[in-house]
Amino acid sequence: MGRITTRTKVLAIAGDGAHTREDVLAAEEPLELRVNGKALAVTMRTPGDDVELAHGFLLGEGVIGSRDDVDTARYCDSVDDQGRNTYNVLDLTLSPGVPSPAIGVERNFYTTSSCGICGKAALDAVRTRTRFDPAPDPVPVDPAVLAGLPDALRQRQRVFEATGGLHAAALFDHQGKLHVVREDVGRHNAVDKAIGWAVLQGRIPLFGAGLLVSGRASFELVQKAAMAGIPVLAAVSAPSSLAVELAAEQGMTLVGFLRGGSMNVYTGHHRLTGSMRQR
Repeated sequence: MGRITTRTKVLAIAGDGAHTREDVLAAEEPLELRVNGKALAVTMRTPGDDVELAHGFLLGEGVIGSRDDVDTARYCDSVDDQGRNTYNVLDLTLSPGVPSPAIGVERNFYTTSSCGICGKAALDAVRTRTRFDPAPDPVPVDPAVLAGLPDALRQRQRVFEATGGLHAAALFDHQGKLHVVREDVGRHNAVDKAIGWAVLQGRIPLFGAGLLVSGRASFELVQKAAMAGIPVLAAVSAPSSLAVELAAEQGMTLVGFLRGGSMNVYTGHHRLTGSMRQR
């Protein structure tokens, strides 16, 4: 398995002094996803939890709806210059009767660690392909519970603590319990890993659950949450305009700038509890 972290020498400068020391970096390696032996996507990710990442990605693309839709997942023979398996090619075989990805999905796209798929085509796709409508979910959203989530997430970001270079995503319930935390150099990969965990645990749709992300809330992350049936998305940083639009269309509660007990609630105010309901 590829390394999650690596070490390098750096020249550290502070004030008038400088010294050489060892620094810890978050690893970043390509992962090629194949479905039924055919290349589907390449993403730059932090190695680890690759099977979860693949399941979460395929759910977000509407290819699968549950763990039963995938028959097998295995690493292919991808070797480095010394003949060692890189574990950077993962092939998922769909179960009998599950259609292969549609032409619109089979685009052999390349995603960076900072952004995944976005654009009008993906926006249209989530409107038509969502299997699990989050809008009717009455899950209560207590601002006091939300306020404690970033600290709880940070305490479980073990690789970030060592490197300072990873995004994180967590699934939580209305009482603020974090069910799973995943880290990755790509914010979309971290979300795919967390949702993929839920797929493999048989927890899809994720009604009654929330998704917490350590950075900003992009359109793509709202899309992934909607595809999993998640009614609440909370972000430490800002949402984009398309994220707010899509959250409103999907009937989701979108929270941004979740820091130090303060937050902005952009959509889904009806789920807020007590005196915090919109007047």
